[in-house]
Amino acid sequence: MEVKLFIGNLSFATKEEDLRALLAQAGTVVSADLIKDRSTGESKGFAFVVMGSQADAVKATQMFNGYSLDDREIKVGTARERDASGGGGYNDRNGGNGSRRPVTHKNRGGARRY
Repeated sequence: MEVKLFIGNLSFATKEEDLRALLAQAGTVVSADLIKDRSTGESKGFAFVVMGSQADAVKATQMFNGYSLDDREIKVGTARERDASGGGGYNDRNGGNGSRRPVTHKNRGGARRY
């Protein structure tokens, strides 16, 4: 069974090939996805790597959590499942998908200008 790992605190100079080569020391790497900013194409400093088996994922976590890569102490752990709400994006506190609640203003008293 494949297991997805979260790799955090990556240097912005780290490449997908570097991650793939590093984690291949622990077992079979199915895929390595370095997360990049949409507008700039620059790394966001984290990645998701799919390992071939549970044993490979455990070995990778034990070997590389706290490992120094490109002068950064990386964090390696099992990735959590995404929220079913499809959250993320602008103003997510109102239910995701960028929906916005209508703004209501309260009358605060005070003098009115006519």
